Amino acid sequence: MARSPVAEPAHAADPMVPLPYRVARRRRETRDSWTLELEPAGDESAVPFAPGQFAMLYAFGKGEVPISVSALPLVHTVRSVGMVSAALCAARRGDVLGLRGPFGTSWPVEAAEGADVVVLAGGIGLAPLRPVVHHVLAHRERYGRVVVLYGGRSPEELLYSAELERWRGRFDVEVEVAVDQAAAGWRGRVGVVTTLVPRADFDPAHTLAMLCGPEVMIRFAVAALRDRGVAAESIFVTLERSMKCAIGLCGHCQLGPAFVCKDGPVFRWDEVEPLLRVREL
Repeated sequence: MARSPVAEPAHAADPMVPLPYRVARRRRETRDSWTLELEPAGDESAVPFAPGQFAMLYAFGKGEVPISVSALPLVHTVRSVGMVSAALCAARRGDVLGLRGPFGTSWPVEAAEGADVVVLAGGIGLAPLRPVVHHVLAHRERYGRVVVLYGGRSPEELLYSAELERWRGRFDVEVEVAVDQAAAGWRGRVGVVTTLVPRADFDPAHTLAMLCGPEVMIRFAVAALRDRGVAAESIFVTLERSMKCAIGLCGHCQLGPAFVCKDGPVFRWDEVEPLLRVREL
């Protein structure tokens, strides 16, 4: 299966100039993660994003960081891990942030039509994959079996708990969740997310898988999918390492001949795996 057409970036005439966007809604997801819904602060229309693409979100006076869309048209889930992301998480309704984008490649949701779809995420990695699930469920008749496998450190750190329950309540999607550790009240699975792969219901010969999470999780998840018989060219991963300028100018995210911000962040596994085997990269 080939990569789906990538949405062409649409941004300001100068892609290095952030446009003003206002926080329309905010919701706390976990102890340190917030979901922000943005809307243009001026008269212009919101620029269109595709699932898997990212924006550079700017907290004025602090700096900017790359954040993938977690829902369309313009929703971002941010984890507070540094000065800039902490400022974004602290933004209140009505506050103005800067935005550059969209940037990067998108998930192959069109190429997956007619196939079984496996969405596998770890931790905050569910955020970039959430638009995929939204798209597939909105066009359910175009896809085969749909499997969502999600893992987190603990139940308290799982994103979108209410939405996971709604997905699980459907009869046309399989949702399995595992946590590394849990208290006595947890009734779900305990273990790493890769342990969910062997029991998932999909046809390996006709499956397209999309993965997001820590790179070590991605490596083990790919191995589990390959053990099931999923072809390497049918596995797509997103890498969000070291992105800085978003237009391939600064070189911070260079991965061999590729730039993660321009040639990714979504890559087909057979194309990026040889680069990830080079220890120096």
